[in-house]
Amino acid sequence: MRIPETQFMYRIGPDWEERDTHDLFKGIKAVVVSLPGAFTPTCSSKQLPRYEELYSDFRNAGVDEVYCLSVNDSFVMNAWADDLNIQNVKMIPDGAGEFTRDMDMLVWKPAQNFGFRSWRYAMVVNDMRIEKMFVENGKNCMGLDDDPYVESTPEKVLEYLKG
Repeated sequence: MRIPETQFMYRIGPDWEERDTHDLFKGIKAVVVSLPGAFTPTCSSKQLPRYEELYSDFRNAGVDEVYCLSVNDSFVMNAWADDLNIQNVKMIPDGAGEFTRDMDMLVWKPAQNFGFRSWRYAMVVNDMRIEKMFVENGKNCMGLDDDPYVESTPEKVLEYLKG
């Protein structure tokens, strides 16, 4: 399966920059971790920091880029990366949720008053094609879950890459 063709709007200093999936994924092997939201507990205390810590392990396993994607705008994604001192993992702001919707991973989380967010997953993308998905169990559109974080851990993705 190919990844969806989507445009992303990045805020770089005072300017807007548009990038699309070809700019990010064409001709490379990438790991994408997609999560419910910037500054949320599991995403900020475990998931994104651990992907950052293991960045060199991903590179050693043949990965060209590690991306973090969330249904947040570029301002929020930039502030979150700065707050967590993320140096290596590159942020993808899916502010309108188009990529997430086209991946069939857009969920509504009214129990948390989050609105539309991404379900938690990771994937390996090889030259625009999804090679492997790591999707958390219990996907639902009510926010009635315990925010699972088992399948999309960097350790599971690395195990696959090294296997």
